[in-house]
Amino acid sequence: MTDQKVSNAINAALQAFTKYSDTNAVALKPDFEAVFSSDADFMTKVDLLDNLFNDNPQVEELREVFFDLLMINFFSEDVKKLEDDYLETPEWEDIEEQTLDRGTELLNLLLYLNECSDEGLEPELEDYLKEFLLVDEDEFQDEHRIYEPVIAHQILVESPVSEVNKIAATVPDDSEVKELFYPMITFFQNPEPSEEEKEEIADNAVNQPFDMAVLEILVSFNN
Repeated sequence: MTDQKVSNAINAALQAFTKYSDTNAVALKPDFEAVFSSDADFMTKVDLLDNLFNDNPQVEELREVFFDLLMINFFSEDVKKLEDDYLETPEWEDIEEQTLDRGTELLNLLLYLNECSDEGLEPELEDYLKEFLLVDEDEFQDEHRIYEPVIAHQILVESPVSEVNKIAATVPDDSEVKELFYPMITFFQNPEPSEEEKEEIADNAVNQPFDMAVLEILVSFNN
């Protein structure tokens, strides 16, 4: 099964990628749905997902954020078919070990949005950093290091999107949040943008196809 929010996010991402690139990514939706809804175990689904991207290099940029969606779908749907304590088993520990270098910080963002939905909260950048990631706590200094560019520029949530673009260019190339910086900040600026507002975000994007695909994932997940 595919979680409805995940299915909506896949569709939104593919539509955005198609709109802002020369690629008809929407045509791949049935293939992605087949992977996500498969009854195969998680690592087999990872292989299926990778094979799909290998066969369609024109959408390579989406590989790791779609891995994040696959992981979210596992937590939302697949885990229902497993034992209650599955996420504490050696089998899951092995999967975590095998996928340590996969995915992006989008996974944490989506988990946060799920929590906001469960608790009836509006997503806010400060809340995400301090209450969800706990970047101010001593034992969470890895998160503080990863999100340092975001922490240093929290004021951008009150700035024009053109300013977010300028600062995004200054994020170090080796930062784990570099690619996500622009869509993340613009999402927290306005979690429910109108079509006109989306166009302004697109006009100032660093990488239009990727940035708008990620933004649409976040917006659709937040609905």
